[in-house]
Amino acid sequence: MEKQKLPNATLILILSIGSLLCCCFAGVGVIPAVIALVLAMKSIKIYKEAPELYDNYNSINTGKIISIIAIVLNVAYLIYTIALIASIGIDGIMEQYEMQQEYQF
Repeated sequence: MEKQKLPNATLILILSIGSLLCCCFAGVGVIPAVIALVLAMKSIKIYKEAPELYDNYNSINTGKIISIIAIVLNVAYLIYTIALIASIGIDGIMEQYEMQQEYQF
């Protein structure tokens, strides 16, 4: 019997890599990372019921690992952003931005 592909393998990889690329946008990438992780866990559950029927488990596992890394990075950057706003405030951030703009050629 020919082996089948696990569902959503491509979607899991796209979401996890996309969330990894979005980690510097104030933690927005955590949403697709969580979606990818949930889809990966469902696919792994399907694989564990009948592993002899499927052949793309490695791509699902890779997507799961990337999404976990993306969640950690997004949460860390979100905490950094919150700490920065709490310590110097929005006005301090805007002053730094304006000073950078003055000294650019």
